[in-house]
Amino acid sequence: MNISAQNDKIIEAYSIDGRPLHRTLLKPGLKQKFEENLRVARQTYESNPEDVDAIIWLGRRMGYLMRCNEAIDIYSKGLELHPDNYKLLRHRGHRHLSIRKFNAALADFTAAARLIQGVPDEIEPDGMPNAAGTPVSTNHFNIWYHLGLTQYLMGDYPAALDSYASCLDFCPNDDSIIALANWQYNTLLKMGRNDDAMAVLDPITEHMTVVDDPGYYHLLLHYRGLREERDILDLEGGGNLESVTIAYGIANRYFCNGDRETAVRTFQRILACEIWSAFGYIAAEADLYRMKN
Repeated sequence: MNISAQNDKIIEAYSIDGRPLHRTLLKPGLKQKFEENLRVARQTYESNPEDVDAIIWLGRRMGYLMRCNEAIDIYSKGLELHPDNYKLLRHRGHRHLSIRKFNAALADFTAAARLIQGVPDEIEPDGMPNAAGTPVSTNHFNIWYHLGLTQYLMGDYPAALDSYASCLDFCPNDDSIIALANWQYNTLLKMGRNDDAMAVLDPITEHMTVVDDPGYYHLLLHYRGLREERDILDLEGGGNLESVTIAYGIANRYFCNGDRETAVRTFQRILACEIWSAFGYIAAEADLYRMKN
């Protein structure tokens, strides 16, 4: 998602090293659309404030407007009514990640993973549909995927790898296979297991069907030597979700292969972008913080 070069100076969160993260302004047309979606979600919620789906969608619509703390409050109120609802925990955990409250995110996703055990899997509806209008992830996938990501951001790479192994059982399409493989690859590199990291790429081909986020796919093909860095790395114009995703993967590979200088330079370029809720941005922030501390 491209966002404007301005912000409205509302501090929504703080980075890991204490920098204020301002609520970013969406492009006018997109903001209008998201606000209308929020209005509808609020009406639905107010007509039935105990309904889990109504609570979830109100929180999601808040989150898409970068009103992360309000989204967390909505999910928390929902959990007072439905304390064992894994869907509410999954979504609250995501917004805890957005505002760098990793311990809270870890608790949410861990509880969600426990509560969803034995529950039949189902597709999770997309809040921001892809061009094909086809949701690509499931409830089980999203819980294990985000749990692994939280552990990765906290530097607990063995735990992250275990969560990703559980996630493998819930990959219904190429998009989910690709997204998971990206973070497995990053995690194994961090652990110095380069041969195992390359083995993760074995199922990745140039003939996969990607309908959601092509950034991870371009990265995996780059790792396999099928894409040049100069053709996929572009952080000009403030960056967007795809470019930050790609930049982090490239920087992490440089770092794990011993080129700290290039890695740090790329991490810093990522942090000069505005899309601070992107997982690649948060990961760059976490890696730089660990280097300095």
